[in-house]
Amino acid sequence: MTTRQAGLNASRRGRTLPSSPIRRLAALAADARGRGVQVIHLNIGQPDLAPPASVIQALAEAPAARLVYAPSRGLPEVVDGWVAYYRHHGLELEPDEVLVTAGASEALSLALLSTCDVGDEVLVPEPFYAPYQGVAAIAGLRLVPVSFGLGFSPPSAEAVRARVTSATRAILICSPNNPTGTVYGRGDLAAIGGVAREAGLYLIADETYREIVFDGPSATSALAIPGLEEHVVVVDSVSKRFNVCGLRIGSLATRNPHVMAAAVELAELRLAVPVVDQLAIPGALNAPRPYVDGVVATYRERVDAVVAGLVDIPGVECHRPGGAFYVAAKLPVDDAERFAAWLLREFTLDGETVMFTPMSDFYATPGRGRDEIRIACVHDVPTLRRATRLLGGGLATYPGRD
Repeated sequence: MTTRQAGLNASRRGRTLPSSPIRRLAALAADARGRGVQVIHLNIGQPDLAPPASVIQALAEAPAARLVYAPSRGLPEVVDGWVAYYRHHGLELEPDEVLVTAGASEALSLALLSTCDVGDEVLVPEPFYAPYQGVAAIAGLRLVPVSFGLGFSPPSAEAVRARVTSATRAILICSPNNPTGTVYGRGDLAAIGGVAREAGLYLIADETYREIVFDGPSATSALAIPGLEEHVVVVDSVSKRFNVCGLRIGSLATRNPHVMAAAVELAELRLAVPVVDQLAIPGALNAPRPYVDGVVATYRERVDAVVAGLVDIPGVECHRPGGAFYVAAKLPVDDAERFAAWLLREFTLDGETVMFTPMSDFYATPGRGRDEIRIACVHDVPTLRRATRLLGGGLATYPGRD
Protein backbone atom coordinates (compact mmCIF):
# COMPACT_ATOMS: atom_id res chain seq x y z
CA MET A 1 0.00 0.00 0.00
CA THR A 2 1.45 3.38 -0.97
CA THR A 3 1.50 6.44 1.25
CA ARG A 4 -1.08 8.04 -1.02
CA GLN A 5 -3.42 5.06 -0.64
CA ALA A 6 -2.95 4.97 3.13
CA GLY A 7 -4.01 8.61 3.34
CA LEU A 8 -7.21 8.23 1.32
CA ASN A 9 -10.25 9.34 3.26
CA ALA A 10 -13.92 8.48 2.95
CA SER A 11 -16.30 10.76 1.09
CA ARG A 12 -17.39 14.00 2.67
CA ARG A 13 -20.91 12.58 2.64
CA GLY A 14 -19.81 9.54 4.62
CA ARG A 15 -17.75 11.58 7.07
CA THR A 16 -20.44 14.12 7.86
CA LEU A 17 -23.54 11.95 8.17
CA PRO A 18 -25.08 12.21 11.65
CA SER A 19 -24.60 9.09 13.75
CA SER A 20 -27.66 7.25 14.98
CA PRO A 21 -28.69 8.34 18.49
CA ILE A 22 -30.62 5.07 18.72
CA ARG A 23 -27.42 3.00 18.48
CA ARG A 24 -24.69 5.48 19.45
CA LEU A 25 -24.38 4.22 23.03
CA ALA A 26 -24.43 0.55 22.05
CA ALA A 27 -20.76 0.03 22.96
CA LEU A 28 -21.41 1.31 26.49
CA ALA A 29 -24.36 -1.07 26.82
CA ALA A 30 -22.13 -3.96 25.70
CA ASP A 31 -19.52 -2.97 28.28
CA ALA A 32 -22.20 -2.90 30.99
CA ARG A 33 -23.38 -6.38 30.05
CA GLY A 34 -19.76 -7.52 30.12
CA ARG A 35 -19.60 -6.39 33.75
CA GLY A 36 -22.65 -8.51 34.53
CA VAL A 37 -25.16 -5.65 34.52
CA GLN A 38 -28.57 -6.38 33.03
CA VAL A 39 -29.52 -3.57 30.64
CA ILE A 40 -33.19 -2.88 29.96
CA HIS A 41 -33.18 -1.60 26.39
CA LEU A 42 -35.70 1.18 25.81
CA ASN A 43 -33.60 2.79 23.08
CA ILE A 44 -34.84 0.98 19.98
CA GLY A 45 -38.31 0.19 18.70
CA GLN A 46 -37.73 -3.55 18.49
CA PRO A 47 -41.06 -5.17 19.42
CA ASP A 48 -41.00 -8.24 21.66
CA LEU A 49 -44.38 -9.53 20.46
CA ALA A 50 -44.81 -12.62 18.31
CA PRO A 51 -45.79 -12.05 14.66
CA PRO A 52 -49.02 -13.39 13.14
CA ALA A 53 -49.20 -17.18 12.73
CA SER A 54 -49.39 -16.74 8.95
CA VAL A 55 -45.88 -15.23 8.97
CA ILE A 56 -44.44 -18.16 10.92
CA GLN A 57 -46.11 -20.65 8.59
CA ALA A 58 -44.87 -18.86 5.46
CA LEU A 59 -41.32 -18.78 6.76
CA ALA A 60 -41.49 -22.49 7.56
CA GLU A 61 -42.50 -23.17 3.96
CA ALA A 62 -39.90 -20.78 2.51
CA PRO A 63 -37.21 -23.43 1.81
CA ALA A 64 -39.48 -24.79 -0.92
CA ALA A 65 -39.56 -21.43 -2.68
CA ARG A 66 -37.55 -20.84 -5.82
CA LEU A 67 -35.07 -18.15 -4.83
CA VAL A 68 -34.96 -16.09 -7.97
CA TYR A 69 -35.07 -12.34 -8.51
CA ALA A 70 -38.47 -10.90 -7.70
CA PRO A 71 -39.85 -8.15 -9.94
CA SER A 72 -38.42 -4.76 -8.93
CA ARG A 73 -41.92 -3.55 -8.09
CA GLY A 74 -42.42 -6.58 -5.81
CA LEU A 75 -43.98 -10.02 -6.08
CA PRO A 76 -47.51 -9.69 -7.51
CA GLU A 77 -49.05 -11.39 -4.46
CA VAL A 78 -47.32 -8.90 -2.17
CA VAL A 79 -48.40 -5.91 -4.24
CA ASP A 80 -51.94 -7.32 -4.18
CA GLY A 81 -51.58 -7.82 -0.42
CA TRP A 82 -50.77 -4.13 0.06
CA VAL A 83 -53.74 -3.18 -2.15
CA ALA A 84 -55.99 -5.41 0.01
CA TYR A 85 -54.52 -3.94 3.18
CA TYR A 86 -55.26 -0.38 2.07
CA ARG A 87 -58.78 -1.41 1.00
CA HIS A 88 -59.26 -2.68 4.56
CA HIS A 89 -58.65 0.93 5.61
CA GLY A 90 -61.09 2.33 3.04
CA LEU A 91 -58.41 3.34 0.53
CA GLU A 92 -58.69 2.24 -3.08
CA LEU A 93 -55.36 1.86 -4.86
CA GLU A 94 -54.41 0.18 -8.11
CA PRO A 95 -51.51 -2.29 -8.15
CA ASP A 96 -49.44 0.13 -10.25
CA GLU A 97 -49.77 2.70 -7.45
CA VAL A 98 -47.85 0.49 -4.97
CA LEU A 99 -44.14 -0.36 -4.87
CA VAL A 100 -42.77 -2.98 -2.46
CA THR A 101 -39.65 -1.71 -0.70
CA ALA A 102 -36.97 -2.93 1.70
CA GLY A 103 -38.72 -1.48 4.73
CA ALA A 104 -39.91 2.06 5.36
CA SER A 105 -36.31 3.29 5.23
CA GLU A 106 -35.98 2.47 1.53
CA ALA A 107 -39.49 3.75 0.88
CA LEU A 108 -38.55 7.11 2.42
CA SER A 109 -35.32 7.27 0.44
CA LEU A 110 -37.16 6.51 -2.82
CA ALA A 111 -39.86 9.05 -1.94
CA LEU A 112 -37.32 11.83 -1.41
CA LEU A 113 -35.24 10.93 -4.46
CA SER A 114 -38.37 10.74 -6.64
CA THR A 115 -39.80 14.09 -5.57
CA CYS A 116 -36.81 16.31 -4.73
CA ASP A 117 -33.58 17.48 -6.32
CA VAL A 118 -30.23 18.22 -4.69
CA GLY A 119 -30.42 21.48 -2.74
CA ASP A 120 -34.18 21.36 -2.19
CA GLU A 121 -35.71 21.88 1.24
CA VAL A 122 -38.13 19.54 3.02
CA LEU A 123 -40.30 20.88 5.83
CA VAL A 124 -40.62 18.52 8.80
CA PRO A 125 -42.37 18.98 12.17
CA GLU A 126 -39.89 18.50 14.99
CA PRO A 127 -39.11 16.39 16.89
CA PHE A 128 -38.98 13.81 14.10
CA TYR A 129 -37.56 10.32 13.61
CA ALA A 130 -33.81 10.98 13.84
CA PRO A 131 -32.73 8.92 10.76
CA TYR A 132 -34.69 11.35 8.57
CA GLN A 133 -31.65 13.62 8.86
CA GLY A 134 -29.28 11.04 7.41
CA VAL A 135 -31.65 9.99 4.62
CA ALA A 136 -32.14 13.63 3.62
CA ALA A 137 -28.40 14.32 3.76
CA ILE A 138 -27.62 11.40 1.43
CA ALA A 139 -30.15 12.81 -1.03
CA GLY A 140 -28.55 16.27 -0.79
CA LEU A 141 -31.62 17.81 0.84
CA ARG A 142 -32.03 20.21 3.76
CA LEU A 143 -34.57 19.52 6.50
CA VAL A 144 -36.33 22.69 7.65
CA PRO A 145 -38.01 22.32 11.06
CA VAL A 146 -41.57 23.34 11.86
CA SER A 147 -42.43 23.33 15.55
CA PHE A 148 -45.25 21.19 16.89
CA GLY A 149 -47.96 22.95 18.87
CA LEU A 150 -48.50 22.66 22.61
CA GLY A 151 -48.27 19.10 23.90
CA PHE A 152 -46.78 18.00 20.58
CA SER A 153 -50.04 18.75 18.76
CA PRO A 154 -49.82 18.91 14.95
CA PRO A 155 -48.45 22.19 13.58
CA SER A 156 -51.00 24.59 12.14
CA ALA A 157 -51.24 25.34 8.45
CA GLU A 158 -50.02 28.85 9.23
CA ALA A 159 -46.89 27.53 10.94
CA VAL A 160 -46.13 25.30 7.96
CA ARG A 161 -46.89 28.03 5.41
CA ALA A 162 -44.55 30.44 7.19
CA ARG A 163 -41.59 28.11 6.51
CA VAL A 164 -42.23 27.68 2.77
CA THR A 165 -39.60 29.27 0.52
CA SER A 166 -38.73 29.08 -3.16
CA ALA A 167 -36.45 26.13 -2.28
CA THR A 168 -39.17 24.10 -0.55
CA ARG A 169 -40.15 20.96 -2.42
CA ALA A 170 -41.93 18.72 0.10
CA ILE A 171 -43.49 18.42 3.54
CA LEU A 172 -42.61 15.28 5.49
CA ILE A 173 -44.90 14.16 8.31
CA CYS A 174 -45.22 11.02 10.42
CA SER A 175 -48.58 9.97 11.88
CA PRO A 176 -48.70 8.53 14.47
CA ASN A 177 -45.43 10.28 15.09
CA ASN A 178 -42.15 8.74 16.16
CA PRO A 179 -41.09 9.93 18.78
CA THR A 180 -44.02 11.98 20.14
CA GLY A 181 -47.04 9.76 19.40
CA THR A 182 -48.81 12.71 17.73
CA VAL A 183 -51.78 11.56 15.64
CA TYR A 184 -52.82 13.84 12.76
CA GLY A 185 -56.58 14.09 12.43
CA ARG A 186 -58.36 14.43 9.09
CA GLY A 187 -58.60 18.19 9.61
CA ASP A 188 -54.87 18.46 10.34
CA LEU A 189 -54.02 16.54 7.17
CA ALA A 190 -56.44 18.59 5.08
CA ALA A 191 -54.96 21.84 6.40
CA ILE A 192 -51.33 20.84 5.79
CA GLY A 193 -52.32 19.26 2.49
CA GLY A 194 -53.89 22.57 1.53
CA VAL A 195 -50.52 24.25 2.00
CA ALA A 196 -48.91 21.58 -0.18
CA ARG A 197 -51.53 22.08 -2.88
CA GLU A 198 -51.36 25.88 -2.95
CA ALA A 199 -47.53 25.91 -2.94
CA GLY A 200 -47.10 23.03 -5.38
CA LEU A 201 -45.36 20.77 -2.85
CA TYR A 202 -45.35 17.05 -2.17
CA LEU A 203 -46.78 15.72 1.07
CA ILE A 204 -44.74 12.69 2.11
CA ALA A 205 -46.49 10.80 4.92
CA ASP A 206 -44.75 8.15 7.01
CA GLU A 207 -47.64 5.98 8.20
CA THR A 208 -45.67 3.10 9.70
CA TYR A 209 -47.68 3.18 12.96
CA ARG A 210 -51.12 3.76 11.34
CA GLU A 211 -53.14 1.32 13.48
CA ILE A 212 -51.35 1.90 16.78
CA VAL A 213 -53.72 4.58 18.07
CA PHE A 214 -54.87 4.46 21.69
CA ASP A 215 -58.11 6.44 21.63
CA GLY A 216 -60.17 5.97 18.50
CA PRO A 217 -59.81 4.28 15.12
CA SER A 218 -56.65 3.97 13.05
CA ALA A 219 -54.98 7.19 12.00
CA THR A 220 -56.35 8.82 8.87
CA SER A 221 -54.11 8.30 5.87
CA ALA A 222 -52.98 11.23 3.77
CA LEU A 223 -54.23 9.16 0.83
CA ALA A 224 -57.79 9.67 2.14
CA ILE A 225 -57.73 13.47 1.72
CA PRO A 226 -59.43 14.50 -1.56
CA GLY A 227 -57.69 16.89 -3.91
CA LEU A 228 -54.17 15.72 -3.03
CA GLU A 229 -53.84 12.90 -5.56
CA GLU A 230 -50.79 14.47 -7.23
CA HIS A 231 -49.18 15.52 -3.96
CA VAL A 232 -49.31 12.57 -1.55
CA VAL A 233 -46.62 9.90 -1.27
CA VAL A 234 -47.10 7.40 1.57
CA VAL A 235 -44.25 5.52 3.24
CA ASP A 236 -45.29 2.30 4.99
CA SER A 237 -43.90 -0.85 6.61
CA VAL A 238 -45.04 -4.15 8.08
CA SER A 239 -42.38 -3.95 10.82
CA LYS A 240 -44.35 -2.55 13.74
CA ARG A 241 -47.96 -3.57 13.11
CA PHE A 242 -46.93 -7.20 12.55
CA ASN A 243 -43.79 -7.25 14.74
CA VAL A 244 -41.47 -8.37 11.95
CA CYS A 245 -38.76 -5.69 11.87
CA GLY A 246 -36.19 -8.17 10.57
CA LEU A 247 -38.17 -8.96 7.41
CA ARG A 248 -37.56 -5.43 6.02
CA ILE A 249 -40.71 -5.20 3.94
CA GLY A 250 -42.36 -1.86 3.31
CA SER A 251 -44.11 0.02 0.56
CA LEU A 252 -44.34 3.31 -1.25
CA ALA A 253 -47.85 4.27 -2.37
CA THR A 254 -48.82 7.22 -4.55
CA ARG A 255 -51.43 8.11 -7.14
CA ASN A 256 -48.93 10.37 -8.93
CA PRO A 257 -47.81 8.33 -11.95
CA HIS A 258 -44.69 10.45 -12.54
CA VAL A 259 -43.42 9.94 -9.00
CA MET A 260 -44.19 6.21 -9.15
CA ALA A 261 -42.39 5.86 -12.50
CA ALA A 262 -39.31 7.54 -11.05
CA ALA A 263 -39.44 5.40 -7.90
CA VAL A 264 -39.69 2.20 -9.95
CA GLU A 265 -36.70 3.26 -12.05
CA LEU A 266 -34.70 3.79 -8.86
CA ALA A 267 -35.92 0.48 -7.44
CA GLU A 268 -34.68 -1.35 -10.53
CA LEU A 269 -31.13 -0.32 -9.62
CA ARG A 270 -31.28 -2.60 -6.55
CA LEU A 271 -32.96 -5.30 -8.65
CA ALA A 272 -35.32 -6.76 -6.05
CA VAL A 273 -36.43 -7.08 -2.45
CA PRO A 274 -35.62 -10.53 -0.94
CA VAL A 275 -38.10 -13.19 -2.01
CA VAL A 276 -38.35 -15.04 1.32
CA ASP A 277 -39.13 -11.83 3.18
CA GLN A 278 -41.86 -10.97 0.69
CA LEU A 279 -43.43 -14.43 0.79
CA ALA A 280 -43.85 -14.19 4.55
CA ILE A 281 -46.27 -11.27 4.65
CA PRO A 282 -49.22 -11.50 2.16
CA GLY A 283 -51.33 -13.44 4.69
CA ALA A 284 -50.90 -10.75 7.33
CA LEU A 285 -51.60 -7.95 4.85
CA ASN A 286 -54.78 -9.61 3.63
CA ALA A 287 -56.13 -10.17 7.17
CA PRO A 288 -54.61 -7.61 9.59
CA ARG A 289 -57.38 -7.99 12.18
CA PRO A 290 -57.84 -9.22 14.86
CA TYR A 291 -54.07 -9.53 15.26
CA VAL A 292 -53.41 -5.77 15.13
CA ASP A 293 -56.18 -5.10 17.67
CA GLY A 294 -54.24 -7.15 20.21
CA VAL A 295 -51.04 -5.27 19.40
CA VAL A 296 -52.77 -1.93 20.02
CA ALA A 297 -54.22 -3.10 23.35
CA THR A 298 -50.79 -4.29 24.49
CA TYR A 299 -49.07 -1.02 23.66
CA ARG A 300 -51.85 1.03 25.23
CA GLU A 301 -51.28 -0.77 28.53
CA ARG A 302 -47.52 -0.40 28.28
CA VAL A 303 -47.56 3.30 27.42
CA ASP A 304 -49.95 4.03 30.27
CA ALA A 305 -47.63 2.19 32.69
CA VAL A 306 -44.60 4.19 31.54
CA VAL A 307 -46.41 7.53 31.72
CA ALA A 308 -47.69 6.68 35.22
CA GLY A 309 -44.15 5.82 36.33
CA LEU A 310 -42.62 8.95 34.84
CA VAL A 311 -45.07 11.44 36.35
CA ASP A 312 -44.14 10.13 39.81
CA ILE A 313 -40.47 11.08 39.30
CA PRO A 314 -39.72 14.61 40.57
CA GLY A 315 -38.77 17.01 37.80
CA VAL A 316 -39.77 14.75 34.89
CA GLU A 317 -42.29 16.06 32.35
CA CYS A 318 -44.11 13.94 29.78
CA HIS A 319 -47.43 13.67 28.02
CA ARG A 320 -49.42 10.59 27.05
CA PRO A 321 -48.91 9.89 23.35
CA GLY A 322 -51.89 9.41 21.09
CA GLY A 323 -50.31 6.52 19.23
CA ALA A 324 -47.16 4.58 18.23
CA PHE A 325 -45.36 3.04 21.22
CA TYR A 326 -42.91 5.71 22.35
CA VAL A 327 -43.00 8.18 25.22
CA ALA A 328 -41.05 11.42 24.96
CA ALA A 329 -40.00 12.88 28.30
CA LYS A 330 -38.13 15.96 29.52
CA LEU A 331 -35.62 15.30 32.31
CA PRO A 332 -34.08 17.60 34.94
CA VAL A 333 -30.53 17.00 33.65
CA ASP A 334 -27.74 19.03 32.10
CA ASP A 335 -27.57 16.78 29.03
CA ALA A 336 -29.66 13.69 28.27
CA GLU A 337 -26.93 11.96 26.30
CA ARG A 338 -24.42 12.49 29.11
CA PHE A 339 -26.98 11.12 31.55
CA ALA A 340 -27.64 8.09 29.31
CA ALA A 341 -23.92 7.33 29.14
CA TRP A 342 -23.57 7.73 32.92
CA LEU A 343 -26.39 5.23 33.52
CA LEU A 344 -24.52 2.66 31.45
CA ARG A 345 -21.08 3.38 32.87
CA GLU A 346 -21.70 4.08 36.53
CA PHE A 347 -25.24 3.31 37.70
CA THR A 348 -26.86 0.05 38.76
CA LEU A 349 -29.75 -0.82 41.01
CA ASP A 350 -30.19 -4.47 41.99
CA GLY A 351 -27.84 -5.42 39.17
CA GLU A 352 -29.78 -3.53 36.47
CA THR A 353 -29.59 -0.29 34.55
CA VAL A 354 -31.62 1.23 31.73
CA MET A 355 -30.85 2.50 28.24
CA PHE A 356 -32.95 5.02 26.35
CA THR A 357 -32.49 7.33 23.35
CA PRO A 358 -31.42 10.98 23.84
CA MET A 359 -33.48 13.26 21.62
CA SER A 360 -31.21 16.12 20.52
CA ASP A 361 -30.80 14.41 17.12
CA PHE A 362 -34.59 14.29 16.73
CA TYR A 363 -34.45 18.05 16.16
CA ALA A 364 -33.02 20.15 13.34
CA THR A 365 -33.00 23.29 15.50
CA PRO A 366 -29.62 23.50 17.29
CA GLY A 367 -29.86 23.16 21.07
CA ARG A 368 -33.33 21.68 21.19
CA GLY A 369 -33.95 18.29 22.80
CA ARG A 370 -30.77 18.26 24.93
CA ASP A 371 -32.78 17.38 28.05
CA GLU A 372 -35.29 15.05 26.36
CA ILE A 373 -35.39 11.28 25.89
CA ARG A 374 -37.43 8.78 23.90
CA ILE A 375 -38.58 5.60 25.61
CA ALA A 376 -39.61 2.63 23.46
CA CYS A 377 -42.29 0.61 25.27
CA VAL A 378 -41.14 -2.74 23.91
CA HIS A 379 -41.15 -4.79 27.13
CA ASP A 380 -43.91 -6.19 29.32
CA VAL A 381 -45.46 -3.96 31.99
CA PRO A 382 -43.45 -5.31 34.96
CA THR A 383 -40.19 -4.72 33.09
CA LEU A 384 -41.25 -1.21 32.10
CA ARG A 385 -42.15 -0.41 35.70
CA ARG A 386 -38.68 -1.55 36.78
CA ALA A 387 -37.20 0.58 34.03
CA THR A 388 -38.96 3.75 35.22
CA ARG A 389 -37.81 3.02 38.78
CA LEU A 390 -34.25 2.69 37.47
CA LEU A 391 -34.63 6.01 35.67
CA GLY A 392 -35.88 7.64 38.85
CA GLY A 393 -33.09 6.11 40.89
CA GLY A 394 -30.51 7.30 38.43
CA LEU A 395 -31.89 10.84 38.41
CA ALA A 396 -31.75 10.94 42.22
CA THR A 397 -27.98 10.35 42.21
CA TYR A 398 -26.84 11.76 38.85
CA PRO A 399 -24.23 14.50 39.46
CA GLY A 400 -25.46 16.57 36.52
CA ARG A 401 -29.04 16.83 37.71
CA ASP A 402 -30.50 20.24 36.97
